[in-house]
Amino acid sequence: MKTKLILTLLICAGIPAMACAKKPKKNNPAPVAAEQQAQTPVEDEAEPVITEECIINVSLFNESVKNKQFADAYEPWWEVYSTCPNANKAIYTQGAKILEWKYENAANEAEKESIRNLIMEMYDKRIKYFGDDPRYPKAYILGQKGLDYCTFFTADELKQPAYAWLKESVEGMKEASQVSVLVKFVEVSYGLYKSNPNQYAEQFIADYSLASGFLATQAKDPTNKNATAIGQQKDYVDGLFAQSGAANCEKLDELYDKVVRENVADLDMLNKVMRLYKRVNCVESDVYFMAAEHAHKLQPTEESAVGCAKMCMKKEDWKGAISYYEQAISLENQAKEVGEDIDKADYLYTIAYINMDKLKNYMEARTMARLSLEENPNQGRCYILIGCCYASSHPYSSQDMPAAKAAIMNKTVFWAAVDQFVKAKQVDPSCTEDANKLISSYSRYFPTKEERFDLPDVFGSGTFIVGGWINERTVCR
Repeated sequence: MKTKLILTLLICAGIPAMACAKKPKKNNPAPVAAEQQAQTPVEDEAEPVITEECIINVSLFNESVKNKQFADAYEPWWEVYSTCPNANKAIYTQGAKILEWKYENAANEAEKESIRNLIMEMYDKRIKYFGDDPRYPKAYILGQKGLDYCTFFTADELKQPAYAWLKESVEGMKEASQVSVLVKFVEVSYGLYKSNPNQYAEQFIADYSLASGFLATQAKDPTNKNATAIGQQKDYVDGLFAQSGAANCEKLDELYDKVVRENVADLDMLNKVMRLYKRVNCVESDVYFMAAEHAHKLQPTEESAVGCAKMCMKKEDWKGAISYYEQAISLENQAKEVGEDIDKADYLYTIAYINMDKLKNYMEARTMARLSLEENPNQGRCYILIGCCYASSHPYSSQDMPAAKAAIMNKTVFWAAVDQFVKAKQVDPSCTEDANKLISSYSRYFPTKEERFDLPDVFGSGTFIVGGWINERTVCR
């Protein structure tokens, strides 16, 4: 048998492609409509026999497809597909290209309908004979089926058959899902949601959360050369969700309050809820705080620490908020990547703000603001905060000098404050308007010429070091 096969292949190598192909059957059976496939089980039948003729025809249509000779490829492909569909995966990978060509060149709508249904049937056969392939298993094939359904069945606005296949594909392939499948899954789910928001809101939110999480994982993978493009697709999906109206915080709370309460020991579920709330900017929600608190108890992370910090701020537990932000910084440092760390800068700035505005601890506020500037030097907000700390201070006491002199000396803090406001707009033009307002406001409180004249030993040099904890050199104005 093996010798005969080798001889046959050698003979075929020297003759035109179609010479070795068995003439195809003319009466192609009409495929089952795609909408009916879910209710039409594939009947058990004996395993098709892979003959020498099948192997030859596989080689023929494969070579024709490689050369983009789809007209020549169709007949040997159909013969193999009809008689030995278990012969080779190329029947399906190359068959998709052949049928796409036939569809584009179909003479009428009836022929297109037949080809559309044949494409769907082809995926069912591939699952039957090659669904256990380790690299391209059933879940992967269903993803391709869903994509092609959306491509070819354009008249079906809701595309519910595709939704079922895409969902099973995403749940099966998880992080290994194709980006196109993840995006199309969200798009189809969004279409269903738009058709009936009351019925599909919860489903759409869950679908978005699932797909967006997998896209985020792929976009952050340093080994993925397409990470940037995947990140752009994730932005598109996030935008779709944000504009949907399903991202209402109150609606999310209705859906996830019970979910969190029933899964306080499920770290994966808690993290998914936190990420979802963060994406749609619902981080002031009690459900978000509850998820963060339980997640932090199970396994402290930067994200859970920040969630707990925000919860403390809402409760006006300022020291608790600082403690959690400090934990977030520590946890972030453990997994820090090289480069500018905007999150850490934000956390440090928030600690500085709490110290200034809530605790009136101006010295500590300045320390934290300066640490934030070390992480990101272009933060005008930090200089404004430091300036406000100076303007609120009274470093000179009437216990150390005459009250009138102390009053004049305390006005020097406004020189130091304005210096910080000027720096703010120098490093961050977006702060210019706020900085100018503060400069105009506090400049009115500078020591007057008369007051400086009364203290020539203090202000005679033209420069001055503001005392106390401030200890800043400034120019007399």
